[in-house]
Amino acid sequence: MCLKIIFQSEMWLGMVFSWVFSLLLMEVMTHLFYYNALLISGAWRHLSPLDVFIVGYGVLNFMWLKFFLIWRYFRFWSLICGIEAPENMPRCINNCHNLESFWKNWHASFNKWLVRYIYIPLGGSQRKLLIVWVIFTFVAIWHDLEWKLLSWAWLTCLFFIPELLFKSAANAFQATNAFRVFVLRELRAVAGAVTITCLMVANLVGFVIGASGINWLTSRFLEKDGLPVLAGMFVSFYVGTKLMFHVQDFKQSRH
Repeated sequence: MCLKIIFQSEMWLGMVFSWVFSLLLMEVMTHLFYYNALLISGAWRHLSPLDVFIVGYGVLNFMWLKFFLIWRYFRFWSLICGIEAPENMPRCINNCHNLESFWKNWHASFNKWLVRYIYIPLGGSQRKLLIVWVIFTFVAIWHDLEWKLLSWAWLTCLFFIPELLFKSAANAFQATNAFRVFVLRELRAVAGAVTITCLMVANLVGFVIGASGINWLTSRFLEKDGLPVLAGMFVSFYVGTKLMFHVQDFKQSRH
């Protein structure tokens, strides 16, 4: 009983501490970093590729933090009232290296609803490549009937296809020795870097620049001054993915 009380008290303290820390971080970002102002005003079109990357990455983190604060706040009070509400943001946006895990951990309660009422009735894992188009189109319309949201949905589905195919091939690949394990891990890290890049593009199109900004974004990063930024961004995501692997290995070793 004492251990249970201690565990529960630590859980509550951890929840409150993370929420307060996130709130302070949000205040700092709001007062010192003008990501949203740059995007709403359209000034981002005049920025360098590096600045565009920083602003885009900052906006996505700001969005995650905003929803985390809202949902965690109301979950806290529901738990106070004895109602076990699901955690909507169980994993940080910067700790997801594939689309499937990202969307499972973004608005997780809605994800469970989609799985129960759309994914499973339409065939589940047997028709996953087709069902994702239905689900993300529904989610886009659920947000609002806008072309940029539909573009976000369909881009996400396009990016989902190679990931699902890669996962299928990786599962069939027999890592029988240390070298094969190393190769598979490196390929997964490269795939993770590609996925994070695609995830950024899809979300920027859907919630920031719109479908009309795709050509501009592509051409900006494929210019002479944009290619080094693109390479640096990819390497950063590759290293970040490797760090995520180590974090996962550490967590698994503790259980």
